[in-house]
Amino acid sequence: MALGDLMTSRFSQLSLAVSNHVIDGNVSSGGYHEDDVAYADLMSQRRDLDAASTSSYANAVTSTATVATTMAYLPQTVVLCELRHAAFEASTPTGPSDSGLVSKWRPKDRMKTGCVALVLCLNISVDPPDVIKISPCARMECWTDPFSMAPQKALETIGKNLRDQYERWQPKARSKVELDPTVDEVKKLCNTCRRYAKSERVLFHYNGHGVPKPTANGEIWLFNKSYTQYIPLPISDLDSWLKTPSIYVFDCSAAGMVVNAFIELLDCGTSNYPGSSRDCILLAACEAHETLPQSAEFPADVFTSCLTTPIKMALRWFCTRSLLHESLDSSLIDKIPGRQNDRKTLLGELNWIFTAVTDTIAWNVLPHDLFRRLFRQDLLVASLFRNFLLAERIMRSANCSPISYPMLPPTHQHHMWDAWDMAAEICLSQLPSLVEDPNAEFQPSSFFTEQLIAFEVWLDHGSEHKKPPEQLPIVLQVLLSQCHRFRALVLLGRFLDMGPWAVDLSCQVDLVKDGGHVYFIRFLNSAEAYPEQRAMAAFVLAVIVDGHRRGQEACIEAGLIQVCLKQLHGFTQNEAQTEPLLLQWLCLCLGKLWEDFTEAQIIGLQADVPAICAPLHSEPQPEVRASAVYALATLLDVGFDSFRDGIGGDEECDDVEKNRAEMIIIKSLLNVVSDGSPLVRAEVAVGMWWLCSFIFHISGLVIA
Repeated sequence: MALGDLMTSRFSQLSLAVSNHVIDGNVSSGGYHEDDVAYADLMSQRRDLDAASTSSYANAVTSTATVATTMAYLPQTVVLCELRHAAFEASTPTGPSDSGLVSKWRPKDRMKTGCVALVLCLNISVDPPDVIKISPCARMECWTDPFSMAPQKALETIGKNLRDQYERWQPKARSKVELDPTVDEVKKLCNTCRRYAKSERVLFHYNGHGVPKPTANGEIWLFNKSYTQYIPLPISDLDSWLKTPSIYVFDCSAAGMVVNAFIELLDCGTSNYPGSSRDCILLAACEAHETLPQSAEFPADVFTSCLTTPIKMALRWFCTRSLLHESLDSSLIDKIPGRQNDRKTLLGELNWIFTAVTDTIAWNVLPHDLFRRLFRQDLLVASLFRNFLLAERIMRSANCSPISYPMLPPTHQHHMWDAWDMAAEICLSQLPSLVEDPNAEFQPSSFFTEQLIAFEVWLDHGSEHKKPPEQLPIVLQVLLSQCHRFRALVLLGRFLDMGPWAVDLSCQVDLVKDGGHVYFIRFLNSAEAYPEQRAMAAFVLAVIVDGHRRGQEACIEAGLIQVCLKQLHGFTQNEAQTEPLLLQWLCLCLGKLWEDFTEAQIIGLQADVPAICAPLHSEPQPEVRASAVYALATLLDVGFDSFRDGIGGDEECDDVEKNRAEMIIIKSLLNVVSDGSPLVRAEVAVGMWWLCSFIFHISGLVIA
């Protein structure tokens, strides 16, 4: 049975109150850190399933004292629509398509920033000649008042704070700080960073608050050894030292001058390493004609504060514009309890919501190829660009426009910022009581619940031909949340039902790259999870391996075949009623796992799959019978593929055992060839076609 044949099955009427069972172990991948893998559990009494023996078990309804649940399992009519049923298998792609709405923006490789070079030109207590400061004026640098201590000590403190702020985003990167340096010191710093990073990205951060603005040629200013002169450093020299890949952050007035000079450098084709592709990213605090905000409302390094301490900066800016400003002391923001990576705390909740909001804005506004490059390829770059969206919002309120290369469209007025403001206000309203009483219980905001409702509304009215749901990044993110995971799985299943384009939007490839398949395999193997929930996990895994060889290989390595077969074998040995939907998706998942994949087919034959799946042909539900036929039929092409590719055969699977397994499959298919369901008979016909094709192919070779 084709995976797409049953994709119209809807879970939309499922409404369950859920809690969670926490098990040991974490998914070993980025994006799943600091989270215990938790499985959803029903709070109410488990409903009894009254499975009908008709051709559709669509409306199984059970009422208990505590929960009433209705699930539409399958539509009344199932249409066989996959190309292989029309004998066009040769024209069917074996992996993700190279055309269409979203396939073109898949990243080739991940990357990481291996080294961070921090250059601070503050020259504390000496103002640059081209800057006239107002009074009172912005003074804070890295949340430190440079005039509250001796200049040298203040410089060292600011440098240390900046390094600590970057290390929160990329702890494994090597960071080095140069304070009020000369040109030679910066050159040595850049060469050292490039040598250490090798092919990884290098970040260069420049704070020029104590030197003149960049020149029209894009030169930034440093010092001579005696600090009696400002020495210019051309951007071309800096580029030749750092090479590529690199990312530059320029926090100074008229920073756009540097960006313009760099773009001109690229357009002219000037390169110190011809033939290599350029991967250079720039973030600048303002445009070429602008000066940094001097209002005491902001820190002097407001751009850097947005990039490296976004929650603190966002809340301080928001409090001055919120109704809370009269009742909330802004100094309490420094005392927000919790950790950024602990979502059960106030700070973790705010950080989680901020990440969801900025990710969603970027996903909806940016071209997909640019989104993939900036927000999914490098963790540090992704964090900086999320925070750059905040910098644009805050600094535009002071008539200052941060710019970047590649250039981003305006996002400062996106409506998702309203959702952030509301969530921030709700969270901050609890801050005084939480600071006063550390044992007080924190109440999470309704942000994620509201976004899931919005996504569900889109599912009721959206389609492939309409704008994609803007909440999709949030739905994928809340899969990591204990309290939202079950509902998000239900909604994600409904979305993936809509076709391959929806699967592509949900990042089939990235689920494998980030190790997401491991979580679903563990969920499927959980004894605490209920059959309906495990069926959803099997569905997601079937999507992950559908036509995706890397997904098939990764799931085999993680033991998916053994997990599925263990549950099917347990059913055949136990006469107790098993959820039909789970049986159906276990079989479909296995079929997709070894479809056109000889190595997996051989594993299936060696695990005695024919004997395990054959009893399912007597199940009352035709969907279960047809799924079992599909799982067995996809094993029949192992002989054809092994003969054609020169793999398998006697070296990997004993001929006698293989022939015995194939005979069991053929007998099982012949036993249901006259099944009363046309769905089952169609799957038998497709399976027998594989066998006939193999026999015809061998006969032709013998005659030749």
